[in-house]
Amino acid sequence: MKSKLTSLERNWVLYDVANSAFTLLVTTIMPLYFNSLAENAGLSSVDYMAYWGYGASAATLIVALMGPILGTITDNKGFKKPIFVASILIGAVLCISLGFARQWLFFLIVFVIAKASYSASLIFYDSMLGDVTTEDRMDNVSSLGYAWGYIGSCVPFIFCLVLILMGGKIGIPTGTAMTISFIITAAWWIIFSLPLIRTYKQIHYVERSSAPAVSESFARLWNTLKNVSREKNVFIFLLAFFFYIDGVYTIIDMATAYGSALGLDSTGLLLALLVTQFVAFPFAILFGRLAQKYNTAALITVCIFAYLGIAIYAIFLKEQYQFWILAVCVGMFQGGVQALSRSYFTKIIPPERSGEYFGLYDICGKGAAFMGTTIVSLASQITGDLNKGVGMISLFFVAGIILFRKAASLNKDLM
Repeated sequence: MKSKLTSLERNWVLYDVANSAFTLLVTTIMPLYFNSLAENAGLSSVDYMAYWGYGASAATLIVALMGPILGTITDNKGFKKPIFVASILIGAVLCISLGFARQWLFFLIVFVIAKASYSASLIFYDSMLGDVTTEDRMDNVSSLGYAWGYIGSCVPFIFCLVLILMGGKIGIPTGTAMTISFIITAAWWIIFSLPLIRTYKQIHYVERSSAPAVSESFARLWNTLKNVSREKNVFIFLLAFFFYIDGVYTIIDMATAYGSALGLDSTGLLLALLVTQFVAFPFAILFGRLAQKYNTAALITVCIFAYLGIAIYAIFLKEQYQFWILAVCVGMFQGGVQALSRSYFTKIIPPERSGEYFGLYDICGKGAAFMGTTIVSLASQITGDLNKGVGMISLFFVAGIILFRKAASLNKDLM
């Protein structure tokens, strides 16, 4: 297989570099900034983590409800690129707005909308994979997207981190440093989106009829929802994905909030999560190359089992060094499970309806994180024990393993 990326594949990969800067901001600096706003308002550490979890849940719920509709609309010829661009611009502008928020509730509301816009852009981006590459290259290209996203996002993050930690020594207040960091992240997101926006062409699409695009898309989506349960290979995979990726995204969304609520040093948390990005880079590439030699379903199963171990380990986390171990382990398998799941799903769906199917995929992906973050938040508040709340995540991976092996048996042509 030709290993060198085409220019279009490279531009597609660059969008992972673009959006990953926002992802890293959301999982590191943003929760700490929200924590400071919440503490100033007198919120306890348990309530702070719970409200942050509810905010993340609200964002994913919005996308879960709107994603399939928007994805179906973008399958119409000529719709995907403009809606993709709109989601980027809305998310970037709101990201800048977060830098000027000084009240925790306002910050949380803007964050929910910004994260929903970001997540929506990923539905359209993921559905572009079939347009930018061929089936035999999907695993590798998808893995490279995540890999370069991890390492590329470190560039603005390191600059922002240095600015926040060292700004006081050069006369820049922490609040101002935070504002500048949010602006830098938004600018990075837009700039590295431009190559894909400029060169992408929608190859697979549904021809538009004389009926209005929106009403036609609703009708098409309704037919798919009625029929998807009959497509057992897709349906069971989506159920499996719902559970195991729920656990993955819950860990990603709440890692910093969890460590901060346990009272761990904020600088140490940020550095540990930076290490996660560096570890994830080579391992995402490794999984992409392994997929050229070994069964993709087997590799995904390995990743889910690894995450089950990570979730169990997190129950006993109390010290800073344990968080570092957790961060390294997450980095080893995060890119593999995300990238291979994306390419695996692309291979089992109709390419001309990729936006529609990836809208459903997103319900079972980031939309599923609504359940994970909500359950962790509720369990933490009810028991008053953060570790017990986090321990609930392990149940999702057990269900994911069982269902995914069933789905893999129905997709023997991909074995």
